Amino acid sequence: QVQLVESGGGLVQAVGSLRLSCAASGSRFSINAMEWYRQAPGKQRELVATITSGGSTNYADSVKGRFTISRDNALNTVSLQMNSLKPEDTAVYYCRVTMRFSGPYWGQGTQVTVSS
Repeated sequence: QVQLVESGGGLVQAVGSLRLSCAASGSRFSINAMEWYRQAPGKQRELVATITSGGSTNYADSVKGRFTISRDNALNTVSLQMNSLKPEDTAVYYCRVTMRFSGPYWGQGTQVTVSS
């Protein structure tokens, strides 16, 4: 069973930075897409950023130019560098991973709170 362990959330002031990480384990198969989602209180979960196995990236318009997604295929990790944070970035952030033959799998979520 694939397990995802997230880390790096916390409380930060506006215009500050945080880095989220997610480590995948439990499968011998390769990972296809790795993604970060977020869900703010009272809102639907939304896709924040995607990175493919080849390194292609895509971002939600609301985070373009501020967030950077990256992955380490050797370590099966995905990270999200978040700069110039805004109060509206406050949410629970989830990583999601799709394996070559299974998935997607979700992490447990990590809280990010941005104070104004």
